[in-house]
Amino acid sequence: MIDVFSYACIGLGIFFWFWGTFPLLGKRSVLFKLHSLSVADTLGSINIVIGLLLRIPSEWPLLILAIISLAIWNTVLGYVLAYCSSSGGSNG
Repeated sequence: MIDVFSYACIGLGIFFWFWGTFPLLGKRSVLFKLHSLSVADTLGSINIVIGLLLRIPSEWPLLILAIISLAIWNTVLGYVLAYCSSSGGSNG
């Protein structure tokens, strides 16, 4: 039964990865595209790591660290990209 949940999480993660690429084809702003991609990518990656956690419970410290790192890194990267794009190209 755990194998089914594991494969479901991994499959959902891969679905999120592909789902996040579709907004890149639209005519919205670059920030909307980056936001959609980063949110879907983060959710997909975390789901895949949860699927791995169900399959390899002995490696839980590293996998929990991976989940926390993904959540923090992608959030901070989104703020940095938004800040850089809102500065309008000024250096000050």
